[in-house]
Amino acid sequence: MNKFLAILFFMIISVPLAQAAEESKNLQKMKYDVYAGGIHALQAHLKTDMSAPDRYDVALTAKTYGMLGKLAPWEGIFTTKGWKGEKINHPELHQAITTWKDEKETKSYRYKKDGSFVSYSVQEGSKKEEEKKPEEALTKETSDLLTATLNTMQLISAENKCEGETDIFDGKRRFKLVFKEQKKVELQSSRYNVYTGPAIECTVEVQPVAGKWREKPRGWMSIQEQGRERGTMPTVWFAKVQEGQVAVPVKVRVKTDYGTLFMHLTDYQSAGKKMTLKD
Repeated sequence: MNKFLAILFFMIISVPLAQAAEESKNLQKMKYDVYAGGIHALQAHLKTDMSAPDRYDVALTAKTYGMLGKLAPWEGIFTTKGWKGEKINHPELHQAITTWKDEKETKSYRYKKDGSFVSYSVQEGSKKEEEKKPEEALTKETSDLLTATLNTMQLISAENKCEGETDIFDGKRRFKLVFKEQKKVELQSSRYNVYTGPAIECTVEVQPVAGKWREKPRGWMSIQEQGRERGTMPTVWFAKVQEGQVAVPVKVRVKTDYGTLFMHLTDYQSAGKKMTLKD
């Protein structure tokens, strides 16, 4: 009887232990440092968790850094959890929490398992969450930025190509997010970036579809068009840093009127690999 209890106990604890190992195996954590015009302006962290058999979880946090962080204190927390698909993942909940000085805003986007849009709400500070009623033309068959990027990252991992078009609803507008492969390259680590190895260079373009778009580009559209005038769209280099994991961004370049912005991978952690940029 004691032997039977021992075997039963081992079987019970083996299940969570195996799941924990699988979670660790399919979890990637990255840190990025962003330089604008040579100034260390931003620090960001990205986490991709594909450990559950039918679920995914992606989180991106970013915060102004150093002197800029004191002059312009901004922080963004962007998260998505949803359902895995054979080729296309569908979000369940996407949240964008931004803080400017002491002003906090939370935007929540909810979806069904089949990918259809459910609701959009906004909460400002401690005020009551307010549900918005966007037009169906803005939300039908849309996704969120993190899921759209994750789908491209999975395609790169599976087929070694970067491409994809996804319609996104951001609360006021509908736009198409387009990834387009430029070439395959070999990257070398530097005092800014920890990654060495093969990568795929892709451009990212936002194409307005519907909603409140200004005639004169503002925000991201203005930055994108500044790059276009300089002969290059915003560019991301994706790489499979760890075999068996989805590809992740290892470098980003955006050219603007005020100089070139670079985002570099400075720390990477998974079950089978750890890389940290040396000081």
